[in-house]
Parts: sequence; C-alpha cells; structure tokens
Amino acid sequence: MGTILIIGACGQIGTELTKKLRELYGKDNVIASDVRKGDPEFVASGPFEVVNALDFNQVEEVIEKYKVEEVYLMAALLSATAEKNPAFAWDLNMNSLFHVLNLAKAEKIKKIFWPSSIAVFGPTTPKQNTPQYTVMEPSTVYGISKQSGERWCEYYHNIYGVDVRSIRYPGLISWSTLPGGGTTDYAVDIYHKALSDGNYTCFLSEDTRLPMMYMDDAIRATIEIMQAPAENIKIRSSYNLSAMDFTPKEIAETIKQHIPDFTIAYEPDFRQKIADSWPQSIDDSHARNDWNWQHQYGLDAMTTDMLEHLSSMAE
Repeated sequence: MGTILIIGACGQIGTELTKKLRELYGKDNVIASDVRKGDPEFVASGPFEVVNALDFNQVEEVIEKYKVEEVYLMAALLSATAEKNPAFAWDLNMNSLFHVLNLAKAEKIKKIFWPSSIAVFGPTTPKQNTPQYTVMEPSTVYGISKQSGERWCEYYHNIYGVDVRSIRYPGLISWSTLPGGGTTDYAVDIYHKALSDGNYTCFLSEDTRLPMMYMDDAIRATIEIMQAPAENIKIRSSYNLSAMDFTPKEIAETIKQHIPDFTIAYEPDFRQKIADSWPQSIDDSHARNDWNWQHQYGLDAMTTDMLEHLSSMAE
C-alpha cells in the first residue's frame, strides 16, 4: 500500500475519511492537507500539509515529497455556498480536479477518488429511483461543476488510462463534524438543535424528500470503491449511491421518539429551489452489482446513533 494524500481533509467528509484511512493504513501513510489548518487536535494526529488545491505546483510538490500513490480530492465549494460565489466555485471544483487528473496522466499518481453528487441531476431528471443513466440538466453551479467533472473523469480514463473512481453522494449526515454549506445540512443541524434548544426551524418545506446517507456508510463506500479491483469499476463517470430517503417531517418524527417535546417549524429559503431540482430517491443497483455496495444505516438507526453521540459529547 502506497502513501495516500487527502486534499480538503478539514472538510465534513475529509475529516472522517482521514481518520478512517489512518486506522486502516497507519497515520504516517495518510497525508492530510487543506488550504489552512483546521482543528489543532486533528492537524496533530498525523502528517499535515497546507496545500491550496488550486496551486498545481503545491499539489505536485506534496505528492513528490511523500511519494503519494493515491489521492482523495475532497476540496469543493458545496451547493448553497457555491450559489453565492459562482466563479470561485467553478474555479475550485474544476481546476483542482484537472490538477490531479493531469498528475495521474503524467504517472505521478496511480489512483484518484473524486466525489460527485446528486446535484448532477436537475428538474428534468426522473425524481423517483433516479437511474444511473438518465437526463442530467443541473440547475446549480455545484451541479454543473460536478457533471462536468464526471465527463472529464471518464475522458481521462478512456483516453489516458487514468484510474479515477467516483460516487454521487446523497445528503450526508454526521455527528462529528458540522455542516459545510450544503442544501441537505438541515438533516445534521436538526439533531444539534433538538438537543440544545428542543426545537428547530427548517429551511426546507416539511414534505421535501431527498436521498440521504449516514456518514459511516459514506466513508465505507468511499474506501470500498477504492479497494475494489479495477476490473470491477465499470463506470468511470460516477456511481449512483443510496441508503435512505426522507422528509424533514419524517426525521422530526424519529427525533420525537427520543425527545417527545421536540418541535419543528418550516421557513423555506433559497435552498428550497435547489432541493426541488434534485431526486427524491436513487437507484444504485450498478454500485451494488459491480463492487458489492451495501448500506447499513436506515433513518431510525441513524437517529439513535446521532443522538447518542451528540448527547455524550455534550456531557
């Protein structure tokens, strides 16, 4: 096993991915990097480099310094944040990808993980059991950049033989890291507010159904697709990935089973339009067939685990 570099390691997914990869492969074999240092305890937990994902030379230098073989490119501007700064979102989300793809093309690295998202779909996409291959007309800056990225990943694999792998994350929910500016962030914040305030005001309507996944499953899927034999990875754009789907009303009902006095109100904002353009449920049969993806958490199990962890952290 060669050295692994995580770019964007201080983000919501990157933090937990770094911890899990270090558990598996040893802390000295997993290099964390981000544009700035994050939590001091996290930065001190293993090798850490300040790297701007937009600076090709910085990325190349850290890859050469540590003899990196695999790169997980987690740096991105997420959906809601990207709408406020479209030009920078496009720059970060696209050019960081070109940097690692070109380094792989030059045989400086052997394997890339790059995350896509359900944001690649749009208002014209079938909303129920959205298939792997379907209409993709994203209406957000984030979705446009992710769809473009998928095409470039497939191109670099087909033309240059780059071993790049990707999954389309649904909304991700974690107890250990705070939301990072996504449209599905309500499903993280609601647990925090339920425990601290006993109530929550949701920025989406009560019946907004979206595909979601517990972070434990997302991290496991990310590592499993990278561990799978190359011949099993038949899709080089990005795989649909799914675990569960629910509405704000449904997640509130599961919280009430643990916190009976919990209340929720609804004040949809600009993120509602983003959510309305996305699928409500996902068909991920290709991932399940090609590399044996299986989720472990449904809504009830996730709620129990979230509240247990957040409660223990508050003590």
